[in-house]
Amino acid sequence: MSAATFNPARIFADVWRHRYLLGQLIKRDVLLRYRGAMFGVLWIFLSPLLMLTIFAFIFGQVFQTRWPQQDSGLPFWLLLYSGLITFNIFAETVSRAPASVRGYPSFVKKIIFPVHILPVVPLGAALVHGTFNFLILVAALAWVGGLHGQVVLFPLLLLPVLLLALGVSWFVAAWGVFIKDMTQILPVFVQMLMFLSPVFYPVSAVPAALRPVYHYNPLGIVIEASRAVVTGQSVDWGAWGMALAFCLLVSVLGYAFFQHSREEFADAL
Repeated sequence: MSAATFNPARIFADVWRHRYLLGQLIKRDVLLRYRGAMFGVLWIFLSPLLMLTIFAFIFGQVFQTRWPQQDSGLPFWLLLYSGLITFNIFAETVSRAPASVRGYPSFVKKIIFPVHILPVVPLGAALVHGTFNFLILVAALAWVGGLHGQVVLFPLLLLPVLLLALGVSWFVAAWGVFIKDMTQILPVFVQMLMFLSPVFYPVSAVPAALRPVYHYNPLGIVIEASRAVVTGQSVDWGAWGMALAFCLLVSVLGYAFFQHSREEFADAL
C-alpha cells in the first residue's frame, strides 16, 4: 500500500476528480428513493417539516418539556431538532453504507470504475436531506424569534461529522461485501449511539462520573457546538478542532482499509 493512500490531500483530490460521476450517482440515489411516491421528491421537504411539527406539538404542547439546565429561551423541540440534524447525517450515511458496494456488483467488476466513491454516495444523499433540514431549522428559528447570525456557522461545524461518517462508511462498506449481517448490525449500533450522544439532552445533564466519556465523543462535541450556534452561545473551538483531527484520521484509515480490501470484492460478489 503506497504512502499516497494515507495522504488526505490525495484522497479528497481523487474523490473530487470524480465529482461529476459522484453527483450523478447521488442524484440517482435520491430520485430512486422517492420514485413512485405521490409527492415525489417533495418528501425531502415535507418529511422534516412534518417531523418538526410533531416535535413542536408533542414536546411543546403535550409534555411542555424544557431543556435540562436551559439558559436559552428557545423551545425544547428546536434544540432537539438541531441535534438530530447533525446526528441524522451520520446515521443515514453509516446505516446505508454496508450495501453501498454490495448493491452495485456490475460496477465493482468494471476494472476502470472508481469503486471507492460508492460509499460516498450515501453521504451525499444524507447531505441533501440535511440541507433541507437546516433550511427548515432556520425558518423555525425565525418564526419563534430566535434566529442568530451565528447560525451560518452550522454547516461548517458539521465537517468533523462528515469526515467521521465517510471514514466509517469506507470501513463498513468493505465489511459489508463479505459480511451480509452488517446491514442488520449497523442500524442497531446507530440507534444505541443516538442515545449515548447528547441529542436529547446536553452534556451538562450527564452524571459527572460519565461526563469525560462524552467529552471524547466527536459526535457529541459537534452536536454541542452546532446547538451552541443555534442558541447564540460561544463554541468550544478547541474541542471542535480535536474532533476534526480525530475524524480526519478515521476517514484516512477508512479509505486505506477500503483500498486494501477492494481487490477481493469481485470474488466475494
